[in-house]
Parts: sequence; C-alpha cells; structure tokens
Amino acid sequence: MPRTLSRLAVAAGTVALAAGLAVPSAAGAEGRSGALRWVALGDSYTSGLIPATGEVVDNPPDGCARTVQSYPEIVRRELRSLVALRNVSCGSATVADVALTQQTPPGRPVPPGSTDPDGPFAPVPPQIDAVGPNTNLLTVGIGGNTLGFAEILKRCTELGGGSSNTGTPCKDEFAASLPGRLENLRRQYDRMLTALHSKAPHARVITVGYPHIVPENADSCRFGDIQQFHTITTGDLDWSRSAALEPLNAVIRQVTAAHGDTFVDLYASSAGHSVCDADHWVDGVLSSVSPLRLAFVHPNAKGQANAARLVEDAVLRG
Repeated sequence: MPRTLSRLAVAAGTVALAAGLAVPSAAGAEGRSGALRWVALGDSYTSGLIPATGEVVDNPPDGCARTVQSYPEIVRRELRSLVALRNVSCGSATVADVALTQQTPPGRPVPPGSTDPDGPFAPVPPQIDAVGPNTNLLTVGIGGNTLGFAEILKRCTELGGGSSNTGTPCKDEFAASLPGRLENLRRQYDRMLTALHSKAPHARVITVGYPHIVPENADSCRFGDIQQFHTITTGDLDWSRSAALEPLNAVIRQVTAAHGDTFVDLYASSAGHSVCDADHWVDGVLSSVSPLRLAFVHPNAKGQANAARLVEDAVLRG
C-alpha cells in the first residue's frame, strides 16, 4: 500500500474508533465502506473559482465554481477511495452561508461582462445541510467575506486611483470599522463551529486560514499593475496585510483552538509567494491580460496545491 494510503488507513481507524464505527483492515481500506466521510465547506479560496485553478467540476453548474485544481479536489484524488468527499464550498460564501442561510452563488465571472454565462443561479442551501451525524471529517475555509476583505480591496483600488501612490486613503476609510468587523467574525465563527460539532459530534474539524496575499514589503508591488493590486497604494497594502489579513487569520486560529479543533496555517508556508512575488501563488486582479483572465486576488493552481498538501497532512495526522 502506498505510504499516503497507509497513513490514511491509520487516520481512518482513529476517527472510526472515536465514532464507534467498524473499520476494514488496511488491506481492504480502499472499499467505500471504510472511507472517511468528509464534507468540505468554505468560500472561493476553497472552491477554486478562477480559471487559473482549472475547469469547474460541477455538472450542471450550480454557480459555486468548484474547480478541478481546488484543494478539496486535489486531496480527493490523492487519497482516492479512502475518502468520500462532499464538496459544498461556494464562491462568495460567508460564515452565515455555511451555518445558517441560503446563498445565491455568483458563478465564475467571465470578461468582458464579468458575469457567468450559465447564470443566474438558484439559491443553494446552507453548507451545514451537507453535514450529518455520520460525517467524520470536516474542513472549513471561511471568514474573509464576513470580514469584508474583498470589499476592502475593491474600495482600496477605487480610492487609490487618483492618489499617484501616495497616502493611505483606504486605511483612512476603514480603520475605525475593523475592530468591530473582527469581533463580529469571532462571534459568527464561534457559533458556526458550535453548530458543526452539534450536527457531526464525532467529526474531526479542520479549519483552513488564508495565504500570504500582500508581501511583507509592499514596496515590491508595482502600482498600477492590473496583474497585481492595480491602484492600491503601497501604504494601504501594508495596512491591509497587518490590520486585516493577519488579524483575520488570528481570529480563525484562536476560535479553532478554543473548540479543540485543528487549524491549518497557510500564511507561513506561502511567505514569499504573494501576489507581488515572482513565484506567486495568488494571482492579482487579473491572471493574464492576453487572454484576459480574471482572478480577483485568488490562489492559483500553485496556491491550491500548497493548501492541499497542508490539509492532507492535517487529515493524515489523525
């Protein structure tokens, strides 16, 4: 048996014993009856969304834009029949869309109209509806949209447009609201994990943070480059990293620890691979100009592969 499969057989046995389930021997572990019942929850950083992470796997499409190179799909292929994955991650999802509310998915934006030609899409149920008492593995990558990180970046681009790369117009507009946004995220994330544990009392829960998006030195970013952050000022990039992205990851880590769950840190491993780095694992506003491929600051295939490696390691550690 390959090393990966052998390690997962042990992990499956650990989870199943905790749940009082029967587990086949390692030799027969590839049978579906012994698979870890895994539900992947999350937003577009989980679903993949952008063309740089491959084709959409859902047929017919539901607008959530889960892609072939997203980390749940990579891990599914790597671990083969030892996991039975239900991937309900969805682009633009918030914490509330995981735990409470229906979401109307936006699909994958396609230029020049920036709307999905298959849309509009019908609402999808709260992602938690895919979780049940027999689920024994949950991965959750969520939080950025609840904080409003995409909204902040979009507004930073607008405010920086006439700035000639001077000042911090975005910080000036959003700094006062960020503590309240982070506290709201903390409360919602806590309630979400409580609800997930209630629905799947025997499941291991693995939360997934966000990668390095802005480099440690924002001076390395080219102002006006639409394949990077376009017209966000250097000062606002530094501020968004230290005041929004890093605290976002800290809240997820802290609430995860309070619930006794496992946090997968993408931030440290992706240092040196931000939007503005030569070997970037996150694409900027565009992945490419010709052909025109939208990215909206999302992980590309390299970023998803890094997430897959770390999530798979967390699964196999049991």
